[in-house]
Amino acid sequence: MALLNNSVLMSSTPEILESFGEPIERAGMLIAAGTVTGIVAAPAIGFLADRYGRRRVLVPCLLVFGTFGSLGGFSPSLEWLLVIRVIQGLGSAGLINLVVVLITDHWSGMERTRLLGQNSAVITTFLALFPFLGGATTDLFGWRWNFAYYAMALIVGAVVARSLHDPWEAQRIPVVQRLREALAEVSIPANAMVIGLGSLVFFVMFGVFLTLIPIHLHETFGLSPTQRGLVAAVPAVTSTATALVVTWFRVRMSAGVMVAIGLGVFGATFVAMGLGSLWLLVAAAAVYGLAEGITIPTLQDLVAARAPEHLRGTILALWVSSLRLGQTAGPLVVGVAIGFWSTGTVLAGAGVLVMVVGVAVGTSRVLPDGRPSADASL
Repeated sequence: MALLNNSVLMSSTPEILESFGEPIERAGMLIAAGTVTGIVAAPAIGFLADRYGRRRVLVPCLLVFGTFGSLGGFSPSLEWLLVIRVIQGLGSAGLINLVVVLITDHWSGMERTRLLGQNSAVITTFLALFPFLGGATTDLFGWRWNFAYYAMALIVGAVVARSLHDPWEAQRIPVVQRLREALAEVSIPANAMVIGLGSLVFFVMFGVFLTLIPIHLHETFGLSPTQRGLVAAVPAVTSTATALVVTWFRVRMSAGVMVAIGLGVFGATFVAMGLGSLWLLVAAAAVYGLAEGITIPTLQDLVAARAPEHLRGTILALWVSSLRLGQTAGPLVVGVAIGFWSTGTVLAGAGVLVMVVGVAVGTSRVLPDGRPSADASL
């Protein structure tokens, strides 16, 4: 459900903006509206989950997300759509982080790594499939019908309310004390780097690949929404396969090496996409999926492993807040950049910058070198 927030609209942003008579440069604003509130809301949701329990917070998030997401299809103007998506973002802010919290509540060690890999496989799969679904829906019925998919969150919310086992007991730790302890944890260099890298990864995923690539395909190759969605779906196989076997990598190399490799792959594929033909772009998109499958579960595992139990929801929410920051800034920066340079130039430039960061991570030795233990479920 969380991945519906932006990815189902990615392939159709040119059509949405055209229907409202808006320029393509506002594509970043349309996407960012759904995530900007999460920058502030995610830490608050994590605090509430630590204080009152996971299910009591997760169910309202799903209800807000499903209700306001569905209303977007009735928007009479871009301004109304932006307001609705801002409110919808309050609901989506708690979804990804609370799933990771639930996994970490119940499993540890290599079993936690394996389950986070499965969770990441779901993320990367639907990041790839939803753009195709959205593009096909736009071609067949019009872009407004994409907002009907958000109603599924209401069904999921009902199932969670009825079925989720959540033994978490309310904690009455004072707000100031909890915030002080959480900030002390995230200021540790390794934790700070993981949070910063999470923001960068979501910046390039949502800004460069999911926002810029559809515009590049539309303007450079003249692809339709369905065709653009098919290209966005190409990484699904490689990203899912890599995320499912992430434990194989984790017992053979350090987290820092894995993240550095993932960033290098991100950068190289963006350069290829920006400078090459359509077929090279499609091939690079398949390789791009490897980077998603390696980096996302590894970063999730590092955050989860280092978070104290009583602060788990808060710290993971701070991490997700950094993801929202990258997820919001990426489309906005891309929207500004394509006003000055061609889409191919922006792709290649972004690729070079990400590769430089990958080299810096690989040589810094700040991220931990240890491998997860082989503990069973708690």
